[in-house]
Amino acid sequence: MVTLLDGKELAAKIKLEIAKEVASMINGGARAPHLAAVLVGEDPASQTYVASKEKNSHAVGMLSSIYRYPDTICEPELLEVVDFLNNDDEIDGFIVQLPLPRHIDEQKVIERILPVKDIDGFHPVNLGRMMLGLPALLPATPMGIMTMLERYDIDTAGKNCVVLGRSHIVGTPISILLSRKATPGNCTVTLCHSFTKDIPKHTREADILIIAMGRQHFVTGDMVKKDAVVIDVGMHRIPDESKKSGFRLTGDVDFDKVSKKCSYITPVPGGVGPMTIVSLLQNTLKAAKQYPQTP
Repeated sequence: MVTLLDGKELAAKIKLEIAKEVASMINGGARAPHLAAVLVGEDPASQTYVASKEKNSHAVGMLSSIYRYPDTICEPELLEVVDFLNNDDEIDGFIVQLPLPRHIDEQKVIERILPVKDIDGFHPVNLGRMMLGLPALLPATPMGIMTMLERYDIDTAGKNCVVLGRSHIVGTPISILLSRKATPGNCTVTLCHSFTKDIPKHTREADILIIAMGRQHFVTGDMVKKDAVVIDVGMHRIPDESKKSGFRLTGDVDFDKVSKKCSYITPVPGGVGPMTIVSLLQNTLKAAKQYPQTP
């Protein structure tokens, strides 16, 4: 019988824990942690994501600000915004929502963010510290996956883990985290990508399969080992007139067929997504506690 890795339910539990810590900080005379987001352009998915960050921040008692700019903003102007937030002692952590318009160098913007305020965990300093096993603000989605494995008490030691996708946002960081000498961790990790030959051969050997390919229903039932743990990071909007929004969400995994073979699986929506948001809140709290500001 398959067990659903319910990210929505788990995130709700963790938010209660965060809210308790935030209340304790405020009762102790400190101000609430403050999370900010920079949103460039009118991309609907980005707007929804940033609005969710703001809503969840308020739900745990944190302060939240959104800085909105048109997609015509030039790179130097956006870097000035980053500098402003870096120097604002009332902002504990912030994100610049990706993707950015093509005329802006995303990596240059990421590297401009102070590592101590980089709650997305994308700065080279945070990624480097993560690789060395040093304290760092971890990338939010891999952090959420690790939290899910830990809270559901899924044994990872000595397991074969296959990761599909090598982005610096999900695939590469989660492959490093799961290979480290830690709990969760101690996996033997295979990282597959667009040049990997015979991907199904690798996936069928996976005790833990993490999919972040960005390809709808890429993983089918015949690609999964019996009783595997399957974590679907994909998110795709499919037109659906029966829905109020006009679309439904689906992932990189053919859920109906794969769920019949595996022991654990994340749904889409309601799996990894909520864990990403709650990881940003955890990073904001961590940033505020490591570098406390006066009220």
